Amino acid sequence: MNRAAEMLATHPRPPQVDVETLGDCIDECFDCAQTCAACSDACLGEANVAELVGCIRTNEGCRSACLATGEMLSRQTEARWSVLRRQVEVCRDACRACATECEKHAGHMEHCRVCAEACRACEQACEALLGAVPA
Repeated sequence: MNRAAEMLATHPRPPQVDVETLGDCIDECFDCAQTCAACSDACLGEANVAELVGCIRTNEGCRSACLATGEMLSRQTEARWSVLRRQVEVCRDACRACATECEKHAGHMEHCRVCAEACRACEQACEALLGAVPA
């Protein structure tokens, strides 16, 4: 059990979804946010930074979506799944877009390869959670 799931399991009001699935998504969101921040910074250090503006912008958008999603999912008291579902969808879509962008550079920039992998993992965790949330 990861730390997020462990924390959720201690909550006096159990989440309306599987604790492991929710915890995995929270962990992946925060991991992806950190990876996107580092990739964006690494892009800024590249000699061809002007050619990487789109990648940097996509990294930053994904980072913001992941941070917001991880924070929102961590708060389960009176959770509004109609809102949370849309937030998780936004995060999934941002991760998909960032992974696609980073994959364009992954062959010659290792930081983009790592970032694309983190984004795909978060995208999959969001998809798993969407399959588990109440309609």
